[in-house]
Amino acid sequence: MPERKALQVAVVDYGLGNLYSVKQACEHVGLGAAITSSKQEILCSDAVILPGVGAFGDAMASLRRLDLTGVIRDIALSAKPLLGICLGMQLLMTESCEFGRHQGLGIITGTVERLQSSDKGGRRLKVPQVGWNHIWRVREWTGTPLGGLGDGDFMYFVHSYYVSPADTGMILSVSRYGVTQFCSSLQRRNIFACQFHPERSGQPALRIYHNLKALLEKAVS
Repeated sequence: MPERKALQVAVVDYGLGNLYSVKQACEHVGLGAAITSSKQEILCSDAVILPGVGAFGDAMASLRRLDLTGVIRDIALSAKPLLGICLGMQLLMTESCEFGRHQGLGIITGTVERLQSSDKGGRRLKVPQVGWNHIWRVREWTGTPLGGLGDGDFMYFVHSYYVSPADTGMILSVSRYGVTQFCSSLQRRNIFACQFHPERSGQPALRIYHNLKALLEKAVS
C-alpha cells in the first residue's frame, strides 16, 4: 500500500510574521507545511495558519494588496481549520485601535485594544509584554487545540494589543498582564486563535500542533 501523503498546512505569507518557526513546528509533528501567498495553494491546503508580528494596519494593507482577504474569509466559512497566531489572531477581529482605527477581516466580531502599563511589586510593567505568562482555563479544553495542556501553563507572548471578542463564550483561556486580564485564546467552530506563540513556547505547547494533526487525520479517515 502506498504511503499516505502528509497533510498539508498553508502558512500565509503576507510579509509579516515568524513564518519559518511556524513551518518547523508543523513539520516537527509530521505535517507538511508551505509558506505561501498563493490563493490556490491556500484553498487547496488541509488547514491554514495566519501568523503575524507587527502593526495591524500594515498587515491588513498587505493582505489587501495580495488579494488574500477574501480567501481567508472563505476558509473561515468552510470546515477547514484556520489558526490565527499573535497578530494573526487580531486580524480576525472587526477592527483595531492600533495607530488609529483600522478595519480587520471581520471574521470574529470584536475589537483589538491596547494593553495598559501598570505597576507590579514595585516595578513598572512596560508595554509591549515580552516574555512568559500563564494561560488560565475559561472553559473545557478537551477536544480543542489546547487539549492536554495544563491550566496555568506558561506560554511566550510578544504583544502590545489584545483581542476583545463580543461573544465571550468563545474564549478558551485568559491571561493577565498588570491590571489587564485579556483573552489569550479562543475557538469558534473551525477557527482557533491565540495571542501567544505556541511555536516559541517549548515542548508542551507543541501539543497544539499535535492536536491540529489529530484533528486533520480524523477528518480524512
